[in-house]
Amino acid sequence: VIRAHAEKFHNISILQIDAHADLRDEYDGTPHSHASIMARAVKDLRIPAVQVGIRSLSADEALSLSDLPTRIFWAKDIVGRIDWIDSAINSLTENVYLTIDIDGLDPSLVPTTGTPEPGGLGWYELLTLIRKLAEKRRIVGMDLVEFAKTDNSDAPAFLCAKLVYKSLAYIFQDETPKVRGK
Repeated sequence: VIRAHAEKFHNISILQIDAHADLRDEYDGTPHSHASIMARAVKDLRIPAVQVGIRSLSADEALSLSDLPTRIFWAKDIVGRIDWIDSAINSLTENVYLTIDIDGLDPSLVPTTGTPEPGGLGWYELLTLIRKLAEKRRIVGMDLVEFAKTDNSDAPAFLCAKLVYKSLAYIFQDETPKVRGK
């Protein structure tokens, strides 16, 4: 999906909301894994990225950071604040692909993910980031990944649906064609 967007939209970057850097060359013997998606984008395709909410990475990922076109906003440095948001957005190109791994949020909000990590962004921090991103950049694509539905509660599914709904509302807030690819 990201490769297709990069072919269509020049001068594209990625805003990744995630608990994990996802920069592994391979995971479980495959280079195409949930733990290596950003490696394919920033290493193979050389798409610059801003990674927000990161609080877990492997030793190999840490060693490769200086060679990659990525800027990380560590969860421990930003949670509970919004003064970093303009800096994150200013690090992105005009065209942005937004990828939201639901484990980027604090697991108290969405515990139903395959790889939860303590800490993470709050609801209003994430909404403020997406709203400002939509105001200042052209969001050309978006995904929300790693939600795992359980029978215990509908609240996490509702939060995910509401997050997509709010994101689309911010993107299409005015009638100018900011996203339509034209």
